[in-house]
Amino acid sequence: MNNGQSPAESDSNLHFLDYWRIVRIRKWVILSVFLLVVTTTTIFTLMWPKTYSSFVRVEVKKEAQYTTSLFQGGSSQFSQHDIYFMQTQFELIQSKDILYQVIEELNLNVEWGRRYGNPVPFETLQTFEILENKMRVEQLRNTDLIEITAYSEDPQEAADIANKIAEVYREHRIKDRQEDLEAGLVTLRQDRDLAQKEVDDLQQKINDEIERLGVSPTVIGVTSQLMDTQLEVLRQLEAQRVLSENEYLEANETVVRLEAMEPKQLELSLLTVQFDQPLSLLRSERATLEIELVSKQSEFGESNPEVIRAKQALQELNLQIEASVSGIMDGLRTKRDLKKKQLDELTRKADEARDKNKKLATDSLVYRKLDEELNKKKDQLRILEVKILQTDTDNKLLSQKVVRVTDPAEVAKNPVEPKIPRNIALGIVVGLIAGFGLAFFIEYLDTSVKTIDEVEAAVGAPVLSVIPQNVGSLIDEGPDSPHAEAYRVLRTNIIFQRNDEKANTLTVVSGGAGEGKSTTVFNLAVIFAQNDARILLIDSDLRRPSVHKILGISNRVGLTNVLLGKTKLEDAIQTTPQKGLDVLPSGKLPASAMGILNSPQLKELVEDVRSRYDFVFFDAPPIMGVSDSSILASMMDMTLLVIQYRKYPQAMTVRARQMVEKVGGNLVGVVMNNISISQDAYYYYYGGYHYSHYSLDEEQAVEDENEDKGRGSGNSGKDSTRNEPPKTGLNRKY
Repeated sequence: MNNGQSPAESDSNLHFLDYWRIVRIRKWVILSVFLLVVTTTTIFTLMWPKTYSSFVRVEVKKEAQYTTSLFQGGSSQFSQHDIYFMQTQFELIQSKDILYQVIEELNLNVEWGRRYGNPVPFETLQTFEILENKMRVEQLRNTDLIEITAYSEDPQEAADIANKIAEVYREHRIKDRQEDLEAGLVTLRQDRDLAQKEVDDLQQKINDEIERLGVSPTVIGVTSQLMDTQLEVLRQLEAQRVLSENEYLEANETVVRLEAMEPKQLELSLLTVQFDQPLSLLRSERATLEIELVSKQSEFGESNPEVIRAKQALQELNLQIEASVSGIMDGLRTKRDLKKKQLDELTRKADEARDKNKKLATDSLVYRKLDEELNKKKDQLRILEVKILQTDTDNKLLSQKVVRVTDPAEVAKNPVEPKIPRNIALGIVVGLIAGFGLAFFIEYLDTSVKTIDEVEAAVGAPVLSVIPQNVGSLIDEGPDSPHAEAYRVLRTNIIFQRNDEKANTLTVVSGGAGEGKSTTVFNLAVIFAQNDARILLIDSDLRRPSVHKILGISNRVGLTNVLLGKTKLEDAIQTTPQKGLDVLPSGKLPASAMGILNSPQLKELVEDVRSRYDFVFFDAPPIMGVSDSSILASMMDMTLLVIQYRKYPQAMTVRARQMVEKVGGNLVGVVMNNISISQDAYYYYYGGYHYSHYSLDEEQAVEDENEDKGRGSGNSGKDSTRNEPPKTGLNRKY
């Protein structure tokens, strides 16, 4: 008895055919789950309301940060790259500040309240939560573009919402920009007022100094006049120098920026920086020639003379454009260099004027210093006033550029949801996965007996035969029944499994009820009888007898009557239509005789019938239910265990084997019952050959019969009753 291999070890080496067997057995589970998922998905998809989407794209730039310290190097400067800027704009677009205004301007509280069946308008917060779920904001990769998408059951509403969000967001950014501008201008005006006060204070100090020195007004006037004249010259030169410096920096920045551009971009930029009529005409001519070249290439091919001439003309035109661009760039560089020379000259003159001013100020150092400081403050004051005007103008222009709508939202023609093909395809995939998953999960949970290997590993005894489904009485089906071969195999294996040729008593047991032990023992007895053996079949299942039902005989007198001494054995035994097969029914079981099988009378009966018949078969009750089967197993020479395919857990089978062994029974083997040969490929070769064999025999029998009819044989009626059962009386005594 081999107990070394467990079912788990055999399961770990599953073949592809084992998986295919599971699929075939559980095909209705797979099909049902698949159809349920696909049908549900299709119904929900078709019933789901259509949703449309529209998107608007806006270009978003970071605001220029205005510096209010000394405003050197330009009116404004931009902050460094902020990695969180775009994410901040996403949150801003979806904020309550923006969406609340959108809800108010589009009157969504009323519209959506009416749409969703609310008798009163929605609260703004409720509408805001709905709108949040009906929009999506994302950045187009490696760009300053933000795409705002709105969803709605109404395509016009989706476009309106997307456009309105972009509009409100743009207005919000401009408003914030203007608020920042006002704050900056307030600071500038404060600085200007402070500079004006400093100028007034310095002028008063100069007057006090003149009075303290006691210098005559004539001298002071001459000196002051000379100093004023020189200072005025210096101021003019300084102002010209500052203006020249700004012009040079602008010209130099333009040249550097243009020099860094690609040729194509440079051509277009030159026309915007300094319009050149010849260059514009050359570019137009080149565009026309390129279109003609493409047309000729597609029409004539690359080797056509027209195409070659067009290419040459295009090449010459490109050379002319390059020459024109080069000339314009040279002009810009020359202009820049000229401005640099002007700046150097003004700087030199300013330095000379400053030296002269210092010389004039030697006689009146304090006065000169105060006067210079006064002039500086006045210059700063003028600069501040210019900056106020310049900043106001520049920042208003920049405010219009922080957000620009590039692609307004349009009304969608087709819905984006539901995607019917995608959803149905997804339902098919999910249905298949769920169906197969459930099938294999059920198979995993099913611990019943499935294969011969599992049975032999669990029971430790060989499987002697595999009985197919829908087997009836072999007496009714006849000796040529395709099911009979399975029982012939069982009979042969039992004969070879006997350790002693005198062993002729056998009981058939099962772990639970309904596993087919009664049909198995009955048909086995029929097969033995068909082989000219004298067989006695005893129905010892006293609680649920069934042998008399199979034969249609009386169960009034039987085994219980013999064991109680009320009837002789010869009077209780009944004959059957099968020659050589006698039956002892169970008889009625009195309430006072529940343990009748555990009596000396049964042992005497077994010894008696053992000597009278070639084989004696006992139909025992399920061994897990009552003790009768254990008693019979201990008395019999052989015990046969019937296991129904996929009915009870393996643990019950193992327990049935243990109970037989505990009472000293001889378990000769196992019968696998109720196997679906056609559906389970694992067992196909156990029955397929037999069925086809008998089908050929039946065809041959039909051909022989037709041949006899064709010959007009007079013997056709003589053998017409050779397959009928013998007309023996059912009440024939032994």
